[in-house]
Formats: sequence, structure tokens, C-alpha cells
Amino acid sequence: MNAPLGRRAAAEAVGTGLLVTVVVGSGIQATGLSHDVGVQLLANSLATVFGLGVLITLLGPVSGAHFNPAVTLAAWFTGRRDNAGPTLREVAAYVPAQVTGAIGGAVLADVMFARPLVKFSTHDRSAGHLWLGEAVATAGLILLIFGLERTGRAALAPAAVASYIGAAYWFTSSTSFANPAVTLGRTFTDTFAGIAPASVAPFIAAQLLSAALGLGAVAVVYGRSARTADVVVPHGEPELASS
Repeated sequence: MNAPLGRRAAAEAVGTGLLVTVVVGSGIQATGLSHDVGVQLLANSLATVFGLGVLITLLGPVSGAHFNPAVTLAAWFTGRRDNAGPTLREVAAYVPAQVTGAIGGAVLADVMFARPLVKFSTHDRSAGHLWLGEAVATAGLILLIFGLERTGRAALAPAAVASYIGAAYWFTSSTSFANPAVTLGRTFTDTFAGIAPASVAPFIAAQLLSAALGLGAVAVVYGRSARTADVVVPHGEPELASS
């Protein structure tokens, strides 16, 4: 499917927004049903796994289902030499759409649960071990996505990416935001899934730096390749899709 850029950007906004709605909404629901933090995190992670898998399957054929500026920038970087990846024009459309969608998704979740329309999070996440957790989570995500492309198994992305994020909820200290847009969106909700605005900059710095490290890991493991990831799932020839 070769959709116009405007439609693809809309798919990125909708996908990122609904992803944040799933993350925030399931967090609110979990804290309302249980006082056990482990149960809350389990419910939150399971909802995210299922929701993300569905969103990648549904919107991947339109936009590639990036839902993540780190993924979009990594795809642009790997394809810039042979013009096989997203163009700067596409990056300039995707990233604002992802951020706007993420903010809207947090607000939507709060409204559904009768929370204030906008209340910035007071959940401080400022600590070196959390930044390391974000670095590990994001580098692993990039390695997974581009590794699937390099091995011709991008069709497995809906299940594989969702499963990885679900696992990273538990094996990283930060509970795996791994996404600058989602990180910004989650500042707009003072709930279980929120992050205080003052904690955002180091999180995003760790995510972007580790995205580069993830690409380095792809080169080490799979070698250099002329192919460029049509992430997260194939959605047509890039030169046609940019119309």
C-alpha cells in the first residue's frame, strides 16, 4: 500500500496516540483494581503487549508503524546514502505527528477515567540506573527491528516488537519507555504511567544515544547492508510512498 505522506503521518499520530492511551489507561485501571504494584505492572505490561501488536498489524501497511521518533530517525540514518529509507521530509512529518499523537493519547486516557484533562506528572524518574535501563531498552528495540529486516523476517514485527516491549517492562529498571514521543506524552498524566517533566530530558537523551548504539550492534551482528529497514512492517516502495 502506497499512501500519501499526509495519510501516513496521520497513521503515525493515531498509532502513537492509541499506544499511549493503552499504556496510560491500563495503568489507571490497574491501580484502581489492585494495590499490589506487581499486579499493577503485570496488567499494564500485558495490555501494552496486546495493544501494540494490534496497532502494528493494523497501521503498519500504511506508515510502517514506527510510532517512535528514535525508530524514524534510525531508519532515515540507515537509508540516507541510497535514498531507500525515509526522506527528511517524511521525518519532519512523522516526528511531530508522533509527539502530537502521544500527548493526545495521554489526555484521552485521563478523560476516559474522569481524571483532569491535563495534569502534569509528579512521578520523578531521575536516576542513573533508570537512564541505563532506557539505554538498554531502546538499543535492544532498534537491534530487534533492524535485525528482523536484515534477516527478511519483518513480517514477524507485530508479535516480536510487542513481545520485546512486554519483556522489557520487567527486565529494565525504567519499565522500558524506549520512545521519545511516548515519554513526552506521559508527562501529561499524573498517574501510574506518568513521568515528571523534569525527568524527561535525560530519558530522551538516553533513548537517542542508545538508538545509535543499537544501529552499531546491527552492523556488528549482521554486517553492512545495502538494504534499508522499511520499519516496522513493509508498506510499499519508499519512492512511491512519498507522494
